[in-house]
Amino acid sequence: MRFSDHFLDEIRNRLPITQVVGEHVVWDKRKSQPGKGDMWACCPFHGEKSPSFHADDRRGRYHCFGCGVSGDHFRFLTDKTGMSFPEAVELLAGRAGVPMPARDEKAEKRAEARRSLHDVMELATAYFVEALAHNVGARARGYLLERGVSGAMQQRFRIGFAPDSRNGLKEFLAANGVSAREMAETGLVVHGEDISVPYDRFRNRLMFPITDFRGRVIAFGGRALSADVAAKYLNSPETELFHKRQTLYNGQAARQAGYDGKPLIVVEGYLDVIAAVAAGFEGAVAPLGTALTEDHLNLLWRMTDIPVLCFDGDSAGMRAAERSVDIALPLLKPGKSVSIVTLPGGLDPDDLIKQQGRQAFADLVAGGRSLADAIWAMETAGGIPEAPEQRAALEARLRERAARIADVSVRRHYSQAFDEKISSLFISTRGQYRRDGRNNGYEQRRTGQRGNPKMLVSDTLRNSRLLKGAATPGVIPREAVILMSLVNHPELAQARLEALAEIEFQSLPARQVLAAFLDLVTVHPDLGPNGIAEALIARGHGPVLDKMRSQLARQGIWQADAETAQSDAETGLKHSLALHYKSVQLNRELKAAELALGEDLSENAFERLRDIQNQISSVDGTEALIEGFGSLSGRATRSL
Repeated sequence: MRFSDHFLDEIRNRLPITQVVGEHVVWDKRKSQPGKGDMWACCPFHGEKSPSFHADDRRGRYHCFGCGVSGDHFRFLTDKTGMSFPEAVELLAGRAGVPMPARDEKAEKRAEARRSLHDVMELATAYFVEALAHNVGARARGYLLERGVSGAMQQRFRIGFAPDSRNGLKEFLAANGVSAREMAETGLVVHGEDISVPYDRFRNRLMFPITDFRGRVIAFGGRALSADVAAKYLNSPETELFHKRQTLYNGQAARQAGYDGKPLIVVEGYLDVIAAVAAGFEGAVAPLGTALTEDHLNLLWRMTDIPVLCFDGDSAGMRAAERSVDIALPLLKPGKSVSIVTLPGGLDPDDLIKQQGRQAFADLVAGGRSLADAIWAMETAGGIPEAPEQRAALEARLRERAARIADVSVRRHYSQAFDEKISSLFISTRGQYRRDGRNNGYEQRRTGQRGNPKMLVSDTLRNSRLLKGAATPGVIPREAVILMSLVNHPELAQARLEALAEIEFQSLPARQVLAAFLDLVTVHPDLGPNGIAEALIARGHGPVLDKMRSQLARQGIWQADAETAQSDAETGLKHSLALHYKSVQLNRELKAAELALGEDLSENAFERLRDIQNQISSVDGTEALIEGFGSLSGRATRSL
């Protein structure tokens, strides 16, 4: 008996996967978070001493980072207990309180018809692939070469070519036993009452097969190779197989990437997806012939909590970002949101990766704005409002945005976040003039003698080469000491994993390396220094590691070296962490003191600010001298 996707999803949604798996494993109390449905255990499918088997209620999936097994509720029972799939479905349906469906002969016939249509789409895919390799596909191959699409990527995405013929595909399908009705139902031919002879829908186009989440071809996207056609891109029409509002290009591979903790990145088109995947971003997807929809967002949230929406930096990209924000806001749920990335003007992901390299795109993805910050940037794009009525209008627009969020809890937090931004903005400008209009002596905004008005920078400018150099961004020395101590002595991380997960690094590269390091030591606690370094390099962090090594070598900082004795490395790490935490606390106090000075321009407030600044300078220049420190590494006293 075939079960509908809706029926199976209902079981998955009602029954936490940790409940199913929990009957066969013992959860690790140290790593597991029951409140979040995030559980770890030793794998039930292979022998291991440390827990690398993960079950996540939010995604309804399990995965072992040791042996690689993964799946959902039903897959776990079939693999673990040996029961058949129908038996697993019946068992879990009873536990979830979902009644088993009655046998539906009509539905079974429709399912059989869909299987036949899938076969037709597979035949068409083979026809297009063969045409691309033939002499008739020479121009299409040249176009792919110009766009930098490698042979490996052509094979992976099964790219093909539709010859400039009205009947080529139709005759091929007919020769393979495909009926005229099946050709019409798959959208491969154009037909109608006013069309005497049906003809091929796709002609003289580069062909991109579109698959469902099971990897079956359900539609095509065709890129015109002639300039004199009405539509540069043409997609299959809606069919029994293809519903464009519920489909994402590269969705199947992206779903696995999301389960593996990799970012899901929504880009505009087929070639952007292919370029991103070729650069190592397996979670790249694109909507098909339509803007991002509610259905698309719900699909994305089933794969990851915060997908990244990537937009071009031109006016069309800004409009698309606005539309996506409008769609996302009402749908937000606790833990479910989006990140907004705006590319430098005139570039799409394909162009950016080719011109500036993989790391440039990775930095943009990692530095994406939260939805709240993106909305704030959109509303203040014209600059800081000066007049009271303009400020009131800004506040009203933000409140209206927040009011559109359906979830009460999320709506409350968005309202609070906007209120805090407004308060911070107005406090920062309040002290620029006294109420009687006289300059206050600390800010003279019109003359520019003291203080600087707050400047809002667009995403396009912020990401341009004017403000962002091409070189590998630097890491603060103390952050480099901490990171290299951990990389060269990963055993030091095991006793302080929770503390390291909450550490606040100032530089983006440091945050990225730390996140990757913690992921590795959590999943693979037995990896040694060499294994950790190789894994980090494989994830694209090699340039940052090299830069940190060179930085510490120039400064004569030895505590983080691989050759340093473990006890000395641990002593150095402890003192580096202590100084870092002190620096973070002082910088928080500095921000509070700056806000206080804006409201109260007193001598006491000014002295408080200056005292904190002096403390920060002292901490940043501190050298921790510890008697006997480094003796095991051949040193009497050492500095940090």
